[in-house]
Amino acid sequence: MWKTIILRNDTFKKEPVIRLEFPYDAELIALVKGYPDSKWHVREKVWAIPYSPTQLSSLLEYFKGKTIWLDYSSLKKVEIREKYAELPMLGEELQLEIQRFKDWLRNRRYSESTIKTYSEAVALFFRFLDNKSLEQIDNADLEDFNKAYILERKYSASFQNQVINAVKLFFSNRQNRSLDPNIIYRPKRPKLLPNVLSKEEVKLILNAHKNRKHKAMLSLIYACGLRRSELLNLKIQDIDANRNLLIVRQAKGKKDRVVPVSDKTVEMLRTYYKEFKPKAWLFEGQVAGNSYSEKSLESILKQALKKVKIRKPVTLHWLRHSYATHLLENGTDLRYIQEILGHQSSKTTEIYTHVSIRSLQKIKSPFDDL
Repeated sequence: MWKTIILRNDTFKKEPVIRLEFPYDAELIALVKGYPDSKWHVREKVWAIPYSPTQLSSLLEYFKGKTIWLDYSSLKKVEIREKYAELPMLGEELQLEIQRFKDWLRNRRYSESTIKTYSEAVALFFRFLDNKSLEQIDNADLEDFNKAYILERKYSASFQNQVINAVKLFFSNRQNRSLDPNIIYRPKRPKLLPNVLSKEEVKLILNAHKNRKHKAMLSLIYACGLRRSELLNLKIQDIDANRNLLIVRQAKGKKDRVVPVSDKTVEMLRTYYKEFKPKAWLFEGQVAGNSYSEKSLESILKQALKKVKIRKPVTLHWLRHSYATHLLENGTDLRYIQEILGHQSSKTTEIYTHVSIRSLQKIKSPFDDL
């Protein structure tokens, strides 16, 4: 029996999207969720994908051979307000090349955030070159782009490196040739200290919400030093309550790791589970079986900060930094902290020694002897 998905235009947060409307159906949800860049929008209660001129073709190709009827009779062409409006629009042929590049990245199991960053960087490069033929692009174009666009507009060193790495990888994959990024000075990333909250500030934030799910999500990030994506990818079976362990699967670098969980944390999760009864993911959104969204989690933190009147630009990663720093101040060996956080290099973990107050407070200023 054929099932119908109605495609409609809409705008979410000033960005054009395509709504995918259909009655609740577990099979359809699984299919739509598997489509690249698809997202469940909690407030609008609909699945949607970013609008692009080639998106309809991609949808038709994705659902080809399945008993799904795409009704796009209401779908209209949209003039997109581009992020880099001063540059020419990206040509359709290059759009398809970038889509193939994105497919290759997904096949190589790159993260969705990396795929988005790389594809947008390559598109920016092509738009700067006014859709120049791929075969004609050379090192001089890359050097000109760096000088006349990135440096002229004073973009960060991090952004510069992202774009150059993306362009290099694109030409290696799609053209089987390499552009030489060594002709461009690659600045070192600035070594910034991690942002750390006091234990008192952390306690205020974690106790700000009365909703047990919201409280449990923020608490678990701090209690185990988790990244945002690691929390949202947790499944019920990843909590080993008998051994007081949490298993973080396929985290950054595609590595599994084990994190200790205290009795207090286990009890908090048990209380949460009894009330919300998640089916698959440890923390699910409004649609059962779907994991909680990143933006909704960020919203929970913003609401907590507002409630306790903390005006610092706190992010979820600050909780992870605070966890590591507080462990160090409690006397935990750096090697264990490195394993718990999943750092590949000990040098990454050593940054917390620069913000730990345990040793700094013992230092006496010569000013005090005057």
